[in-house]
Amino acid sequence: MPGSRSRRTRLSALRPASFGARPTGERLARIRRSPQFVAGQFRNPVQTRQLLDGSALPMARTQLSREGRLRRAPVGRIPVVSPTAELAVPPASGLRLTWLGHSTVLAEIDGRRVLFDPVWGERCSPFTWAGPKRMHPMPVELAELDPVDAVVISHDHYDHLDMPTIQALIGTGAVFVVPLGVGADLEFWDVPAERITELDWHEATRVGDLTLTATPAQHFCGRGLRGPQHTLWASWVVAGPGHRIFHSGDTGYFPGFAEIGAAHGPFDATMIQIGAYSEFWPDIHMDPAEGVRSHLDLQGGAPTGVLLPIHWGTFNLAPHPWAEPAEWTLSAGRKAGVTTVHPRPGEPFEPAEPPAGYPWWRAIAVPPVHGWPAWPPVAPPAVEADLAADR
Repeated sequence: MPGSRSRRTRLSALRPASFGARPTGERLARIRRSPQFVAGQFRNPVQTRQLLDGSALPMARTQLSREGRLRRAPVGRIPVVSPTAELAVPPASGLRLTWLGHSTVLAEIDGRRVLFDPVWGERCSPFTWAGPKRMHPMPVELAELDPVDAVVISHDHYDHLDMPTIQALIGTGAVFVVPLGVGADLEFWDVPAERITELDWHEATRVGDLTLTATPAQHFCGRGLRGPQHTLWASWVVAGPGHRIFHSGDTGYFPGFAEIGAAHGPFDATMIQIGAYSEFWPDIHMDPAEGVRSHLDLQGGAPTGVLLPIHWGTFNLAPHPWAEPAEWTLSAGRKAGVTTVHPRPGEPFEPAEPPAGYPWWRAIAVPPVHGWPAWPPVAPPAVEADLAADR
């Protein structure tokens, strides 16, 4: 009816552009052909719960408790490192990773530059005035970052897919490689259709000498007011002539890691989500012990390669203490014999020669009740000076 169309038009005009767009046409038809799309929505490899029944009230109490609020943020300024000078020189080994905060990682691999889940926004939210706020600045301004060859998105949540960042990257000439359905958002934000590649799980595309493969993950999607699970989520394998890396996106622990490792591994480095876990949603985010376990699965059970912990430290998204993901990963990695690398945001490293770890977060975090565990290595003096200046 004309009145109904008019109301829909008015509502559409009020809808924030950051909500993105629903998949339609051939894009929607392709979604419906996917083996992952069952009974009108994408499904995980195994049945999962996004929120445990009856957990809303206990979760709210935990989130709002005074002690919890104090521990979920640093008590000093998070030290960031400007990577500009180091990134101006190609990596000697052919592989260098720069964690820029949360799940944003710049991977320089076999002569190409791949940017995972870029979020330069101040809030991971559809609004500029509400939602989780960044706890540290980005180590490098997006305009100062040299052009990248490919932008890879794991899924459409706001802490992984940021509209202003995507729009700023259009001018770089990069291609955008995303899971099924996410291309609708990018086109709506003016990314040229010919520069968007949408992949289902186990599908791959080429960027120069690199092969980028979408692999399974155990998570969910959600943006704006759209219907349930109409865009896919994925982890990613990037393989070049000399190196292989893995980015987990967001995921719960599941048997698929061993299958991914058998098909595509072993990896020189894995970038694994180890933060924003909770007993209230155990199926869709990993805790650090599960993150280390997933790295071992991806490596065929051997403690080879290095693990870069991601999805922590930048946004307050869960009730655990701010520094707990890093501290727990450090401990779990040592027990399992896995080399974990813990750079400050913006601090590049080459997995071929991983830097000696140091728990830099301890200087700016509320310590546990029983104090910090003993840590043998001593931080280099320059690092200690940096941390002292930030106190």
